[in-house]
Amino acid sequence: MSKAIKISDEIANEARISAKVTRRSMAGQVEYWASIGKIAEENPDLSYSVIHDILLGREQLKEGLGTPYIFGEGD
Repeated sequence: MSKAIKISDEIANEARISAKVTRRSMAGQVEYWASIGKIAEENPDLSYSVIHDILLGREQLKEGLGTPYIFGEGD
């Protein structure tokens, strides 16, 4: 179920521009930023690039690409 929220015109304009580059809807861009922000807030020691790589890896595994890393193997 979706909810309407109010955001500043500045954030809306930035989301509209970024959405074009990433081929998302404006709402999708704001949701992406919110999810990344939530993850970053919960994991302050992780950089954006590490967060991005983790999320990318998880999606690749869901698609059957790659294999999960098992700690202690391959050393």
